[in-house]
Amino acid sequence: MKALFIAALGVLSLIQASLSFADNANGKNIYLQRCTMCHGTDLKGTGPLADKSNPPAPDLTTPAFKERLNDYPGVIVSSIVLRPNGDLIPKTLRENGVTLPPFSWRIQDLRDLNQYMTDVMSKSR
Repeated sequence: MKALFIAALGVLSLIQASLSFADNANGKNIYLQRCTMCHGTDLKGTGPLADKSNPPAPDLTTPAFKERLNDYPGVIVSSIVLRPNGDLIPKTLRENGVTLPPFSWRIQDLRDLNQYMTDVMSKSR
């Protein structure tokens, strides 16, 4: 009976772990729809609105940003995307006539976006 219980716990932990994996396709979709206009497809701040904000859109592939993304997975992405301390992103979009549909961010979306960005950065070495 004890062995069965331990086996059941093991299976449950595997199921839980698989549910927490990031969906790279979702992260890519979100990035392409909501981030490329400023950061470009290469994440280097090369999008058409990159220089339209103050400060300009940063290069997300710098060693410093990569380190922050690695050290604080998801936290960096969520703090930038949700931006509780200002409206730089909405203001830049508004001033340049770009309208994005409302988006209800989920924790999983932030994980997916973080994973996608990490993957793009690792391939651009």
